[in-house]
Amino acid sequence: MIIHSICVCGAGTMGSGIAQVSAQAGFHTILYELNEAVLEKAKSSIEKNLQFLIDKNKISAANKEKVQQRIVYTSDLQSCLADVFIEAIVEKPAIKIGLFNQLAELNHSECIFASNTSSLSITGIAEKVMSPERVIGMHFFNPAPLMKLVEVVNTRFTNEQTTQTIIALAKEMGKVPVLCKDSPGFIVNRVARPYYIESLRLAEEGIADYTQIDSLLEATGFKMGPFKLMDLIGNDINYAVSCSVYEQLGNPERLKPSSIQQEKVDAGDLGRKTGKGYYKY
Repeated sequence: MIIHSICVCGAGTMGSGIAQVSAQAGFHTILYELNEAVLEKAKSSIEKNLQFLIDKNKISAANKEKVQQRIVYTSDLQSCLADVFIEAIVEKPAIKIGLFNQLAELNHSECIFASNTSSLSITGIAEKVMSPERVIGMHFFNPAPLMKLVEVVNTRFTNEQTTQTIIALAKEMGKVPVLCKDSPGFIVNRVARPYYIESLRLAEEGIADYTQIDSLLEATGFKMGPFKLMDLIGNDINYAVSCSVYEQLGNPERLKPSSIQQEKVDAGDLGRKTGKGYYKY
């Protein structure tokens, strides 16, 4: 399937980043978001990111102009007509399912619905969407314009054309796609849980503080310590993924979510996006 247009649904950090990646790869890109303020913020963020690339001599001013011209910002669902839809909206299955079904009614019968969810069951979404063979996971990592990996997540419904189209699309976007079956946390988030949870446990037990743990792990080769990374991702998102993986795997004690992180979420100390998490920004 030849892709000409991509619609990214949700203009938060991940959605705006994916839209930028799409436009830079040469695709006509629609960025859909109900909240006009969030949509405007996404537009400013993409402008800032592209200017940064100019300042670093990564792209020309003319190239920046072309990328910006490829992006259409809209809060009108009726304007969401595309070959591929990538949703990066709130992590609630019912809302994702509802959105995909609305889009299915508006679009042609071969369009593909990809979810950027980091932990929800793609199978659970697909089985309630019209033409589930067109539903697949396309999990980008934050920040999407920089991180190369994309997890392509198949379900038992996904057909071969959908899989191969999304793998090819990820490559066209300059990403490295890794194909995996739908499972709790997929690959990366499942492997990463102990990195966060054991670090939080060390802090809970008073064995070391956030700075010490981050410094030691960075000294052993990790690019970013767990607490800095959780602040970058957002404690709300990271905690939700931990809870999701924990519940889907049958509540194993080793993966029990941290009370420290729950307190951060309850207090609204979500990290960089709120100015305070484990550190102040």
